Amino acid sequence: MKILHTSDWHLGKRLDNFSRHEEQVAVLNEICTIADTEKADAIIIAGDLFDTFNPPTDAVELFYKTLKKLSNNATRPVICIAGNHDSPDRIEAPDPLARENGIIFTGYPNSLVPEFELESGLKVLKSNEGFIELKIPNITYPLRLILTPYANELRIKTYLGIEDTEQELRDLLQQKWNETAEKYCDTTGVNILATHLFVTKKGTEIQEEPDDEKPILHIGGAQAIYSDNFPKQIQYVALGHLHRQQTVDTQPCPIVYSGSPLSYSFGESNQKKYVMLIDAEPEKNAKVREIELFAGKKLIRIKCHGVDDALLCLQQNKEHLVELTLLTDNYLNAADKKALHNAHEGIISIIPEVTKANSDDTKKGRTIDLTKNREALFKEYFLHSKGQEVSNELLDLFKEIVAEDN
Repeated sequence: MKILHTSDWHLGKRLDNFSRHEEQVAVLNEICTIADTEKADAIIIAGDLFDTFNPPTDAVELFYKTLKKLSNNATRPVICIAGNHDSPDRIEAPDPLARENGIIFTGYPNSLVPEFELESGLKVLKSNEGFIELKIPNITYPLRLILTPYANELRIKTYLGIEDTEQELRDLLQQKWNETAEKYCDTTGVNILATHLFVTKKGTEIQEEPDDEKPILHIGGAQAIYSDNFPKQIQYVALGHLHRQQTVDTQPCPIVYSGSPLSYSFGESNQKKYVMLIDAEPEKNAKVREIELFAGKKLIRIKCHGVDDALLCLQQNKEHLVELTLLTDNYLNAADKKALHNAHEGIISIIPEVTKANSDDTKKGRTIDLTKNREALFKEYFLHSKGQEVSNELLDLFKEIVAEDN
């Protein structure tokens, strides 16, 4: 059985005022081609299907057209779970019609998928809250899926019917996953878990979430889940949320973020993008292969000395989206800005770094380094204005506000 794992499509997302729609069309067509070429038997999309709770019409249309292509005339199941950018109700709204095309939506950790059978031979054999077992055409053994869409910590505990709200989320999820795996995931089928949460290996450094991602690890969010919380019966964990493709751990099985299909912030500049292809059968370790994606524009950061140098660099990077840092003696005038934008239509931002030390602020050591990210600038501002370091709680709130603004 071949399973294609992708996530974090963020349909409808813009880079500042720059539309990414045409790139999204291209990369989703590329994913459909890979699914057909590799003869994938099932597709898992692990959350953040859209970028906002109310995506634009063209993003919604692209989403459903792509899912229909991926379903291959209802012979190939497409399983989609909600991420922290998605509205669970919106995700589940078209479910009755989607099922007729072999497309399965789950918006909540306790979502219950109705049992059904299609003329193609695709069938839901068993279903429970957060679990489905599928019969796939031309495959002699079933596919079992434990599905845990994103919800904040309080909601997950509510969905799971947990009264002890002080117990750690990771322990509760481990208990729930183990109960489900013990009941349904024996060695006669392929056993997969898909979730949209922040997962890390216990004892390793917590990684930063993407610059413009709505953070999960914030006040009211959900705590990090450890790789050893997953059941031993599971052969592959399909993760969504982090935009860089990465394997969190290989025990008890491959636990993998497929990453986003496009770079969505300059923190992802020069990243390669992938989908994951899992080759699995009962009682055997899953084989995992990265398949690189090539559609879409690269995001690059360029640092230039003066306008003339910048114009030359921009000419050499016509196909990319650019964050331009300009070292200059004076602030840019309107003519310089116009010349730069005329030279390259993909300039997302221009960051002037004024080097001439002749202003009062510069002499007093109060220059602002605009190459720093917003979090670092906020820390400096708070220290300057309040005379003390910003607290972690306030910094978390700042990150949440920035993410909501994006």
